[in-house]
Amino acid sequence: MSDTTPTVFIVDDNHSVLRSLSRVVRQAAYKPVTFSSADHFLDAIAHAPVQPACLLLDLHLPGMNGLEVQKHHAAIPAACPIVFISGNATIPATVQAIKNGAVTFLAKPFDHDDLLKSIEEALEKHRAQISELTQTGSIHDRIASLTEREREVMAWVISGSLNKQIAAQLGIVEKTVKVHRARVMEKMQTASVAELVKLCVVAGFESAKA
Repeated sequence: MSDTTPTVFIVDDNHSVLRSLSRVVRQAAYKPVTFSSADHFLDAIAHAPVQPACLLLDLHLPGMNGLEVQKHHAAIPAACPIVFISGNATIPATVQAIKNGAVTFLAKPFDHDDLLKSIEEALEKHRAQISELTQTGSIHDRIASLTEREREVMAWVISGSLNKQIAAQLGIVEKTVKVHRARVMEKMQTASVAELVKLCVVAGFESAKA
């Protein structure tokens, strides 16, 4: 399998289940990585995978249970989505898992087609998360390339202020504002104020306030 092959992490304390699920995952052309305990998984996955991945997680594990793993794993940016599996899940636990962001909850024994559909849904979700995180990182890099004055001008531009208003707020001439504004649009790779506003919202860059 190549480095771009999606990874399916499997956490279950039953070794026969790990072997069975690994076989199904491998036959579907995904890369299975197994763990027999929650601690082993969390120790190994300190950062979100850069390639699409998902987690098949048993609800009942020795020590830390599945819901606790879900809580810890969610703290990682773009953490891989979770498909819960369990042989005796309670309704409250199922509801809590879904409420906390799980893709789905499969009761053992489950159909392999249902499992693969859930895995693909989780992988698609993770692809979108990775794309969003990559985009956000790119926007932050563009903002970092701006000078302090250009960031000040941008803050006023996205507030809807006119060039003459920005000049008055910053104590500079309108011609200078136009120069900075043009550089901001170039460095941020935007063609309109609306597009610039959208990027700033994604990056959490706040507009100026009079």
